[in-house]
Amino acid sequence: MDLKKLIIKDKLPRHIAIIMDGNGRWAQSRGNMRVFGHQNGVESVKQVVEASGELGIEYLTLYAFSTENWNRPRAEVDALMGLMVKTIEAQTESLHENNVRLTAIGELDDLPPAVKKQLQNAMDYTSGNTGLNLVLALSYSGRWEITSALKTIIEEIQKGNVDPGTIDTCLIETYLNTSNIPDPELLIRTSGERRISNFMLWQLAYTELYFSQVLWPDFRKKDFYEAIIDFQRRDRRFGRIKEQLGTETVKYQG
Repeated sequence: MDLKKLIIKDKLPRHIAIIMDGNGRWAQSRGNMRVFGHQNGVESVKQVVEASGELGIEYLTLYAFSTENWNRPRAEVDALMGLMVKTIEAQTESLHENNVRLTAIGELDDLPPAVKKQLQNAMDYTSGNTGLNLVLALSYSGRWEITSALKTIIEEIQKGNVDPGTIDTCLIETYLNTSNIPDPELLIRTSGERRISNFMLWQLAYTELYFSQVLWPDFRKKDFYEAIIDFQRRDRRFGRIKEQLGTETVKYQG
């Protein structure tokens, strides 16, 4: 069955986020080191980026490296950073040819210089593209992001630039890394784990969650399509009842 044909084009999620989980287990089940799984996971990234572009998804965010991942064994972290440099370098031209714009969120200053340089080069090179917005979450965590936003707001209050009485959800959102990105409508997590692991804690407030049993290196377009089809079967009410949705305009767009 061609699952792509079952997708309703006018009900596509505007923004899909993915927690790419299961690389280590995939490699270990084959008697290899964990980095082998990350290497093979690159093909899965290509598949979902290509599928997103073909469908017309506006934003795709990939949780590539969390702040907690820095606590992994040094050898694995170094291997991941090296893989990141090679992958970004190898894929930049392809992203550009496919009109994909690359951006990133997270504490990017914590990344090794080689990664930062390659990432910046790729973002600059693709900055004028108007198709899929591919967002890499690197050295990122939801709690870090919210804490950073609050610190900045406090500094702005102390400078007299922000009136405490004007603080609301809209103002807080302007200080998040994702201030220019709509909230995800669909979150996909692979490998069977059922948690969000400190990812986009603010932005996932009304996001539909989809948990796939497939380990990330085995995740392909058909698995991506299945997640979207499942999403399109759900009723998204944002706290309202179903009858209201036919007569009211839902303001929440995330």
